[in-house]
Amino acid sequence: MSEALFEVRPHRPENITVRIPGSKSYTHRLLIAAALADGPSEVSGCLRSEDTLLTAEALRQLGISVKDHGDGRMVVEGKGGRLEGTSDVVFLANSGTSMRLLSAVAGLGEKASTLDGNARMRQRPLGDLLDALGQVGIPARSISETGCPPVVIGGGSRRGGALSIACHLSSQYLSGLLLMAPCLEQGLDITVTRGPVSRPYIMMTLEILKKAGILFFREGDTRYRVPGGQTYRAGNYQVEPDASNASYFFAAAAVTGGSVCVEGLSLDSAQGDLGLLGVFEKMGCTVTSGSSGICVRGGSLRAVDVDMGDMPDMVPTLAVVAAFAQGTSYIRNVAHLREKECDRLSAVATELNRMGGSVRIVGDDLEIDGGLPLHGARIHTYDDHRMAMCFSVAGLRVPGVVIENPACVAKSFPNFFDVFAKVMG
Repeated sequence: MSEALFEVRPHRPENITVRIPGSKSYTHRLLIAAALADGPSEVSGCLRSEDTLLTAEALRQLGISVKDHGDGRMVVEGKGGRLEGTSDVVFLANSGTSMRLLSAVAGLGEKASTLDGNARMRQRPLGDLLDALGQVGIPARSISETGCPPVVIGGGSRRGGALSIACHLSSQYLSGLLLMAPCLEQGLDITVTRGPVSRPYIMMTLEILKKAGILFFREGDTRYRVPGGQTYRAGNYQVEPDASNASYFFAAAAVTGGSVCVEGLSLDSAQGDLGLLGVFEKMGCTVTSGSSGICVRGGSLRAVDVDMGDMPDMVPTLAVVAAFAQGTSYIRNVAHLREKECDRLSAVATELNRMGGSVRIVGDDLEIDGGLPLHGARIHTYDDHRMAMCFSVAGLRVPGVVIENPACVAKSFPNFFDVFAKVMG
């Protein structure tokens, strides 16, 4: 076969338990925090995927030793908040998290660094972050003057101070600033002028700062103050399983009426994407949690009307589940999906409609008429890992679903299809 394809086998999983790799969001943030710490740290349970390995390699280019043991353990030799910078281009492919977090952190570099990515990355905006860095004297510019990568960052002031930033396109602008703020002389006093979206991810960043001994002050969602002259505490840090990637297995139970458990996850986690479980409950699923993990049992699905502004990565998963629910579902406040690995609003609508669904984009919302008879189709994935994974869930109910370019899951979950085989029977 000249082109790699994956055909999903319809199946109802019953009392299946799966283990999910470490959280991508935690891995990125903990590696950066360890790089800014005052000595060696061991980060265990790391997700080893394209995106997280790009972050690790970028830190090496910026002058930090990162040893990957290949088993989820990485040892990072922090330099107390000092980064060298690099004359080589830091290539981040289409890892938006790496680009946004590291564009801020590279501002700590003693010399300027150039961060670039693939063709899609060169369309993804960074202008609000570049402007914010400039407000505190950190050189930051888009080479093409589009506000998109490639960007040149750092080699200037480490003073810090007050700045304002719009975070309606991404909360990662704010997370990047929060991560680098303690290492500046005066820290940062940040006012958010628009947004922020994806607020749970900001809380995750603050949780990591707290664990590493960083003092900060938060006033609602729009002001954050981090005193300067602080140092991250080196130590041993553990990455918990990835709630975003667990969603596909919870969704497998939802659409089939089966039962799937994910080991190692707790409803007490700071991972905001676990909020999808509450949405599934509203749709008719049963969610249980215990010491071993979280389980979902599917039920008779009904439509839902929900604001997903804080869980954008879960929108494709929810959209697929909504296609099997009775009634019309409204997924609101998701304009920022247009700036993801692909335009996910358009991609999700196109592929569900290709299967015989009825999906409309209305302003910043998705409207999905559920319960229609769907048929198999060859699913375009747009080189987007979440498109490949969420439409695999649809194939558990609908014969003939074929996933194009299944290898794109390497971005966040390299062994996804091996794990997914358990729910295919």
